[in-house]
Amino acid sequence: MSPVSRKKPSRRKVHVELRVNGEAQEVAFPPHKTLLEVLREELGLTGTKHGCELGECGTCTVLIDGEPILSCLALALECEGREVTTVEGLAGPDGPHPLQTAFADLNAAQCGYCTPGFLCAAKALLDRRKKPTRGEIREALSGNLCRCTGYLKIFEAVERASAILRGEEVGPIDGNGRP
Repeated sequence: MSPVSRKKPSRRKVHVELRVNGEAQEVAFPPHKTLLEVLREELGLTGTKHGCELGECGTCTVLIDGEPILSCLALALECEGREVTTVEGLAGPDGPHPLQTAFADLNAAQCGYCTPGFLCAAKALLDRRKKPTRGEIREALSGNLCRCTGYLKIFEAVERASAILRGEEVGPIDGNGRP
C-alpha cells in the first residue's frame, strides 16, 4: 500500500481593499473567507451576526452598493471595489439612523440578535421607497427571521422611521413602546 499524502492547508492570503461604512479598509484574508467572516474576524465589526450560515435566516444581512445581501453567502474577495454597509455604518454624524431610533423606541427587538439584519434590509427598502406600504415592508423583510418577537413591532418601526425620514411629525411613545 502506498502512503496517503496529505496536503498542507494553504496559508495563502489575498490583500484586498474593501470600502466598509464609507472608509477604505485594507485587509488580508484567505480567499475562501465569506464577507461575514472578514467583517467580524478581520475588521472587528461584530454587529453583523452569525446565524444559520446557510442563507436562510437573514441575520447576517448587510448592504452592498445599497442592496441587501447575505454576508454568509458572499465571498469577501467579490466585494472589492464595492461599498459595504453594516449596521455600524447606519448611524450618521447626527446620531443613530431613524430606523435604529424607531426600533429602540417601539421595542421592536427582544434579544436583538436578528436586529442588525432587519435594520440593513429596512434601510435598503427606505432608500428605494419613501413611503412603503405594509405589504412592501413585509416583502422587503421576508428574508429576515426573528425567533423572539412578533413582526408587528418591526413593521411599525419601519413605518415610523419612514415617516421621520419624510419629515412628518410622529407622535410620542408610551412606556410600553406604543405610539
